[in-house]
Amino acid sequence: MFTDSHCHLASPELLAQLGEIRHAMSEAQVDRALCICTTLEEFAAVHALATTYDNFWATVGVHPDNEDVQEPTVHDLVQRATMARVVAIGETGLDYYQMDERKGGRTVADLEWQRKRFRTHIRAARQSHRPLVIHTRSASDDTLAILREEGEEGASGSAGGVFHCFTETAQVARAALDMGFYISFSGILTFKNAQDLRDVAAFVPLDRLLIETDSPYLAPVPYRGKTNNPSYVPYVARQLAQLKNLPVQDIAHATSRNFEYLFSAIQS
Repeated sequence: MFTDSHCHLASPELLAQLGEIRHAMSEAQVDRALCICTTLEEFAAVHALATTYDNFWATVGVHPDNEDVQEPTVHDLVQRATMARVVAIGETGLDYYQMDERKGGRTVADLEWQRKRFRTHIRAARQSHRPLVIHTRSASDDTLAILREEGEEGASGSAGGVFHCFTETAQVARAALDMGFYISFSGILTFKNAQDLRDVAAFVPLDRLLIETDSPYLAPVPYRGKTNNPSYVPYVARQLAQLKNLPVQDIAHATSRNFEYLFSAIQS
């Protein structure tokens, strides 16, 4: 019924409880999950989850926050993207959140390595015919600009993909939708102080929505502050159902259908 389109089940705190989590997923009618890779070093563990369990799939990518890790080449990403049950490139993107020039921190210019890495992922996605899983935080202008510069505007040959754990404005959502991307919402949508984000979610069309946990992070209300896991993704669906004035089953069906369409390699 439900699909968690973004989780980090290879993280130690979740991997150690995998049996219990899978049971909880079954009880909550969470049928599938996409296991996200954040470094090349962890790819083998992420891929093992997807090849061991028939309701898990994997991505390959290096998160923009990760430094002092193996830097990916287009070849590195494409080679892994062709492996069984690898359905997307990412997560990738830009994260300027920790940058604070006023306190002597890094400048935008200092983060050129992030922008170069992002371009590498986009090119790999196009070559491998896999969609992108995009992380953007305090960097939406540059994220959109680089996607446009790399030809990701919804035309034939574009990789497309999803802006995961969306927390940006309606203007950014509209730009992403215009470029052919999907928008995924996490447990943040249930937080008391997230009314602006709920307004954005109400605006996003049903046929372009995904739901996720981003577990082990960002557990939804009523579990906020606790370790998150894929069995909690129905709470995100219920919040969307309230916003859209629809039965939660309709949200489950639509977001699962969108998942299948976007990550079409799950059918192969």
